[in-house]
Amino acid sequence: MIELRSVTHAYCDRPVLHDLSLRLAERRIAILGGNGSGKSTLARLLNGLIVPTAGTVTVDGLDTRRDGRAVRQRVGFVFQNPDTQIVYPTVEEDLAFGLKARKLPKDEIARRVAGALERYGLDRYRHQPAHQMSGGEKQLLAIAGVLVLEPAYVIFDEPTTLLDLRNRRKVIELLRGLPQTLIVVTHDLDMVKDFDRALVLEDGRIVADGPPTETVPAYIERLG
Repeated sequence: MIELRSVTHAYCDRPVLHDLSLRLAERRIAILGGNGSGKSTLARLLNGLIVPTAGTVTVDGLDTRRDGRAVRQRVGFVFQNPDTQIVYPTVEEDLAFGLKARKLPKDEIARRVAGALERYGLDRYRHQPAHQMSGGEKQLLAIAGVLVLEPAYVIFDEPTTLLDLRNRRKVIELLRGLPQTLIVVTHDLDMVKDFDRALVLEDGRIVADGPPTETVPAYIERLG
């Protein structure tokens, strides 16, 4: 479970999140809200990419402020723009990067990389320069690069925003089949209609929290 206790966050003197207390235990959770509502800041707090100005965030009892490295091993993060995440020249090398950083044995790295290439339809791109891939292919590589590390939780920041319709559908189907707990920041309301829970943020505060059948209409109404 991910838990926030009295979490406030500010950039310099600009407050972004205000006194949030949440327990995130459901398997599929959406974070909704307009631009500037605090969605991406909240997402980054959940795996210790940033730490709160005040309050605490814990993941299975690990404090993001004290145990950041252990938290990030449990909570994967997929950025909106895959180019932010892809760092090595070829697809195979990029998938191996995080595994090597964890100092896994070579045979384990090879096994996991081969499995990820096959599972996510990237095998034919194994030796291809990552920067030559299409936007959808890059997004799959970014997702695979996180999932190959086998985190317990995965946070997605706007995973379909930059995709065409075909690749959007592909990513949505992939997300639906994942066994991990997913927390998805999105404007794509159709994608989250079958989620377990949806939070609506406005000006850094939770203004709706519940099943999407209740919170999505409330969000649309607030958009007005």
